[in-house]
Amino acid sequence: MRSLRTPRVMVLVTAPPLLLAAAGLVHPRHLTAATAGDWAGLHIALLPVFPLLVLGLLVPLWGRPRRGAEGALTVLAWAGCACFAAYYSGLDAVAGISAGTVVEHGFHGVAGRLFATGDALGRTGVYGLAVASLACCAVLWRRHGVRTLPGAVVLSAACWSFADSHIFWPRGVFTMLGFSVAFALLTAAAASGPAERVRVRAPQAPERLTNL
Repeated sequence: MRSLRTPRVMVLVTAPPLLLAAAGLVHPRHLTAATAGDWAGLHIALLPVFPLLVLGLLVPLWGRPRRGAEGALTVLAWAGCACFAAYYSGLDAVAGISAGTVVEHGFHGVAGRLFATGDALGRTGVYGLAVASLACCAVLWRRHGVRTLPGAVVLSAACWSFADSHIFWPRGVFTMLGFSVAFALLTAAAASGPAERVRVRAPQAPERLTNL
C-alpha cells in the first residue's frame, strides 16, 4: 500500500470534508426570502461535493482482499457509501435547491414539506455512511490492528454529530473537520502495512533417548 503514502492521496481524502467545512462557514443559518438565493446557489455548488465524502472510506480499502469476512465487509462498506451518495444528494436537492428556489419565488408554505422530505433522505444517507464507516474500520482493524483505532474513534464521533448538524456553523463545520482528521488517520493506518502478528511455535517433542 505504498501508494497511500503520497500527499496527493491525503489531499484526495481530506479535500471534500474541508470544502464542506468551508461552505458551512458561509451557509445561511435560516432560510428566508433574503437568504433564499444564496441558500439554493450554495447547494447547487455542493451537489457534486457531498458524494465525494465517501472517498475517505473507499481509498483506504483499495487493494483489500475480496474473499471471506473481509470481502463481505468491503462490499458492505461500498453499499453504505452508495446509500449515502444517493440519499444525501437527495437532501441537498430537496431541502437545499428546491426549498431555496420556492422560497425565493414567494412560496413559503411549501418549504416545510420539502424540509421534512429532505430530512428523511438525509438521515437515511447518514445511516448508510455510518454503516460504511463501521465496515471500513472493521476491515482495516483486521488488517492493521490497533493503528486503526484513532481514526475509528474520530470517525464514529463525526458520524454521530453529522446526523443532525449538516454543515451548519458551528457544529456542522467541526463535524466536517472531524471527518477530514479521521480520513487522514485511517489512510495513514492503511499505508503503514499489515499489523505484526505474534506467531506461537508449537513445543517440540523431546528427543527419544537411546542407548541407555
